[in-house]
Amino acid sequence: MFLSCGDALFDLFVETGDDVAQIALAGRVGGSPLNVALGLARLGHPAGFFTKVSRDVFGSRIRGFMARESIDQRFLIPTDRNTTLAMVSLGADGSPAYAFYIDGTADRSIEPSDVPDAFPEELAAIHLASYSTVTEPTASALMRLVRQEAERRFVSYDPNIRTAIEPDIAIWRDKVAELVPFAALVKASEEDLEQLYPGQDVEAVLADWVGAGADMAVVTRGEKGAVALTAGGVTASVDGRRIAVADTVGAGDTFQAALLAALKERGHLSRPALRQAERATVESLLAFAVAAAAITCSRRGADLPRRADLILPPLA
Repeated sequence: MFLSCGDALFDLFVETGDDVAQIALAGRVGGSPLNVALGLARLGHPAGFFTKVSRDVFGSRIRGFMARESIDQRFLIPTDRNTTLAMVSLGADGSPAYAFYIDGTADRSIEPSDVPDAFPEELAAIHLASYSTVTEPTASALMRLVRQEAERRFVSYDPNIRTAIEPDIAIWRDKVAELVPFAALVKASEEDLEQLYPGQDVEAVLADWVGAGADMAVVTRGEKGAVALTAGGVTASVDGRRIAVADTVGAGDTFQAALLAALKERGHLSRPALRQAERATVESLLAFAVAAAAITCSRRGADLPRRADLILPPLA
């Protein structure tokens, strides 16, 4: 079982017409770690979610979405706080720009005391990402969770920088430095690195993260594919896919979910297995994740692929 933690919100896509007095909004459940849980569930893997969920209409929809997608809800905490909302406008190239309505919202209000003292034995991996790792009190709660579970579970981490929520990049940089030593897998985008470490080479950042304790560090490069470094000294890279892009919302989360699923299915969801992985294995893992992300980019919003979309047989 996988457990994603943190961000759970509604993306509201802005649709403008000729009448300047009107704006239409098309809503869709979102949040980076929730997208990862969705991706894992659609690929046939048991996936749960840990966060606070509002009793408002958006929170009810989030719960309904989780039920429909078979995402385990036993770790959800109900609250009367409002759901986080993200207004999304798309650029000409399909890249999203976000404006967040987030003060005092549900997923930003997890307290350290809300973290369960124990988790089921079947829990194999924990994933966390984005603004919930840097906004309090949720950041402290997730840090407690990681410190509590890192020696027993595989930890996956994606910084997924959102300066519209926390504009102080030093806070993000400090959180990356704090979390990377606990994470077996760290994945970030080139855009994340440009904000965290301007002017620094991708290869140098990967080496720093592996040196700090990660067993595999990965950077996604959009249409240029992805590159990885393992603690075993293996460097691997793959090219991107040529597709007609609808938008890139959820692409990085799809990559993360597909990579985690592939690690599980191929027997590499552990620190020792990552350290021992050969170059061909790492390239194959990256290629699978890139292929999954390309499918999401061909669709509007974070509509992540199922096994059939990737021509995969059902899991036994």
